[in-house]
Amino acid sequence: MRFVRSHQFKRSYKKAPPRIQERTRKTLGLLSEDPRHPSLRAKVVDSEKRIWQARINGGWRFYFQIEEGICYLLDLISHPK
Repeated sequence: MRFVRSHQFKRSYKKAPPRIQERTRKTLGLLSEDPRHPSLRAKVVDSEKRIWQARINGGWRFYFQIEEGICYLLDLISHPK
C-alpha cells in the first residue's frame, strides 16, 4: 500500500514526541500489511467521506482514507482518554 501524507499529518507528526513518531511508523507498517489488524482498532468515523480512525497507542490516533490502494494520511492527534 502506498501512503500519501497530508500537510496536516506531516505537521502533526513533526510535533509528536519521538516515541510516538516511532510507534506511528510501526503502526503504519501494520496498516500496510493488514488494514483490519486487531491492534489498529480501526473504525469508520465519517462514513460519507470514508474517513477512518486507527490507534497508535492509548493516547494517540491517526485519521486516514483508503482509495484504490492508496492510503491518504489525514491527521495524527493526541486522543483524550
